[in-house]
Amino acid sequence: MKIQNLELVLYRLPMKSALKWGAVSAMSTADAALVRITLEDGSTGEGEALARPTIYGETLHSFVGIFDLLKPRLIGMDIEDVDGLWKTVQSVANNHTIKGAIDSALWEARFRSRGQDLFAELQGPHKALKVSFILGITDLEGMLQEAREVHAAGVRVLKVKVGRDYQKDLQVIHALKAELPDMDLYADSNETLTPDAAPQILQAMGEAGLLWVEEPLPVHQTRARMELKKLGVLPIIADDSCFTLGQLERELDLDTFDILNIKPPRTGITGSLKMLELAKAAGKRVMIGSQAGNLTSMRHSALIASLEGVDCPSELTFFLKLGGDISGPNPVLQDGHLNLQDLAGLRPDPEKLQQYSIRL
Repeated sequence: MKIQNLELVLYRLPMKSALKWGAVSAMSTADAALVRITLEDGSTGEGEALARPTIYGETLHSFVGIFDLLKPRLIGMDIEDVDGLWKTVQSVANNHTIKGAIDSALWEARFRSRGQDLFAELQGPHKALKVSFILGITDLEGMLQEAREVHAAGVRVLKVKVGRDYQKDLQVIHALKAELPDMDLYADSNETLTPDAAPQILQAMGEAGLLWVEEPLPVHQTRARMELKKLGVLPIIADDSCFTLGQLERELDLDTFDILNIKPPRTGITGSLKMLELAKAAGKRVMIGSQAGNLTSMRHSALIASLEGVDCPSELTFFLKLGGDISGPNPVLQDGHLNLQDLAGLRPDPEKLQQYSIRL
């Protein structure tokens, strides 16, 4: 069964409030693109690419450029040529989320052409997924109020963005623990610490109640990251250091982290499965990140989160941050968990897609 066509639709979703992280990064809308692949028999598959220019350098404009480059290479290829399709998509450097969207769409189309449902066939043993919510940087009361709102919505784990003012960060962490004692907390530093300051700051954060910290040091400071991991002050989550399979192999060889954050929107389903196997073989813990995506990409992320070897809360609640979506309805959280089956039948809604679509 050969690939007949590929389509790209750009759209912009409103957010209830801005998300701020790292030293200067922020987003006030969720810009994305829907990739739809059609096979000769009419079977289709969808994937979502997320524009995160401060992380991956990707924009809606770059999506169009890379999509137009890969489209003629993929048309006519056999949908069952899994290795060949992966190599073709990966023949372009970087541009992680548009490649991840194409790969995920290929998986959907492949299973539908077989008369199967990817969601039913791939899902693992975890049917109730423990989830986390990304709490962005703002003033103390703003962060507390958002934490109260998502707690009321069923969230029981927060990933707290830190890194602009560590005295304020500690104040926020103490306030969150005091007001919401049943809420587990971990931090995402987004590479903002220095090797000299990191041990003391992480020690203070651990004493304040944080479970883990994500990417405390700049990725390029490899030796310092190795030394910080050896100190064992606070378990370290790898994210920015493991965009690709090759980077993950390097980090495993250097032993720089304790927990791997796999993000299917940037590695697709193919790459995510490969990363999970590598992490399991190395004895690493795993969480799944949804990269601030809507329900289309979150559905694929949740599918990977259901697999054996994923044993940490996964970032599957960004829909609580959005003021609209191209799919729906939103799932309902129960005591910190997402029911996998609530996502089983979700497909992009043509009317909603048209509502939020944009032209460059």
